[in-house]
Amino acid sequence: MALLENIRVFVRVVEAGSLSAAGRQLRMSPAVVSHRLQQLENHLGVRLINRTTRQARATGQGEAFLAGAREVLEALERAESTVAGSGGAPRGSLRVTAPLGIGRRFLAPLVPAFRERHPQIELRLRLSDHLLDLLGEAVDAAVRLAPLSDSSLIARQVAQCPRVLCAAPAYLERHGVPRRPADLLEHRCLLLRFPGSTQFRWTLESPQGPVALPVTGPFDADDGDVLTGWALAGHGIVMKPVFEVAGHLRSGELQPVLPDFPPGPATLAIVYPHRRLLPARLRAFRDFAGEALAAAVAREMAGLDRQALARLAA
Repeated sequence: MALLENIRVFVRVVEAGSLSAAGRQLRMSPAVVSHRLQQLENHLGVRLINRTTRQARATGQGEAFLAGAREVLEALERAESTVAGSGGAPRGSLRVTAPLGIGRRFLAPLVPAFRERHPQIELRLRLSDHLLDLLGEAVDAAVRLAPLSDSSLIARQVAQCPRVLCAAPAYLERHGVPRRPADLLEHRCLLLRFPGSTQFRWTLESPQGPVALPVTGPFDADDGDVLTGWALAGHGIVMKPVFEVAGHLRSGELQPVLPDFPPGPATLAIVYPHRRLLPARLRAFRDFAGEALAAAVAREMAGLDRQALARLAA
């Protein structure tokens, strides 16, 4: 078992590019990662990794060993999946990422129930509104509310999520209510910004087709919940999935803006890298979280169709 763990560490170091990055992903100190690499090299009698304080690169012999090492780990996963499929319990560690707001309010509450159903799966949740590189960050799956552009990923759709522009009544009283999409160019728009973000341009639906607007505003953040807080405090107009702000819309704390020109819907999905064989622990999470998240979105959206949003904006 120690040899398999050392092989796993070696593969992760090559993929991560440094001992420290691999250690963070494996929850090991760099010293432990280095020790395990040394054990593997001593076992094989060759140097597999050239390492410095900042990076680690496979030697020629390391590159030759890498393909076989991956095959060994995949064979182990196949064997585990076969056992799980025959009645054995899914087991192992599962690293999952999700947007901050969705993770806090919808996914995190599901973790105890998932753990109760699958006690041998260790679920490690990482929340970020940034779109993480699943392969580079060694993440097994992501809950995403964004277009899927990476063809190396498989997506299991959870729900189609209408979006809404909204603002606090106090903001609209001070700055006026937009009557047509172009009016947004004169308003304070609260933008979600991070590397790769596309929210510097809002695209709205109209009878003539999509309308793309290069909106601006005095505030932006890389945390969607921060934007919601600013909107509630009357600092501008925000674009959000309806289910995330449903309670604020019903209470009147936020009011729909331009309900006849809504943003296009977003897709909530569980995505994961292409695998020749899907590990049982990942399949268990995908099925459990997919069903539970779809039910949660439906509950939040109940009664808030386009006509209802138009009435709330009146």
